[in-house]
Amino acid sequence: QVQLVESGGGSVQAGGSLRLSCAASGYMYSMNCMGWFRQAPGKEREGVAAIYTGAGSTSYHDSVKGRFTISQDNAENTLYLQMNSLKPEDTAIYYCAADFRRRDTGSWCFAARLADYQFRGQGTQVTVSS
Repeated sequence: QVQLVESGGGSVQAGGSLRLSCAASGYMYSMNCMGWFRQAPGKEREGVAAIYTGAGSTSYHDSVKGRFTISQDNAENTLYLQMNSLKPEDTAIYYCAADFRRRDTGSWCFAARLADYQFRGQGTQVTVSS
């Protein structure tokens, strides 16, 4: 069983930056898909960014393209989400997720919901004030 623990959330003013970390208890190098999701109050959960390690390809929600970057450090067993130019609408609880299962393409990674992933973190709060 892999445990994921997010950190790095907090409060920031609009235009600021935060870097979220997702520490895995192990085996991050074996993960095939990893992703970040968020849920704002009163809104549905949405995928923010995902990475398909088979090809090193990434995908982003349109609202964060050019501002957020997903990356991984296998040596540190950590997944990151660098968030720049933050906006009040980025306020949400952010969750990380990871999945071992092998796939030939990244299509599953980029379309999966949080509940579809094998492993999920507990979330970290990000609040952006105007």
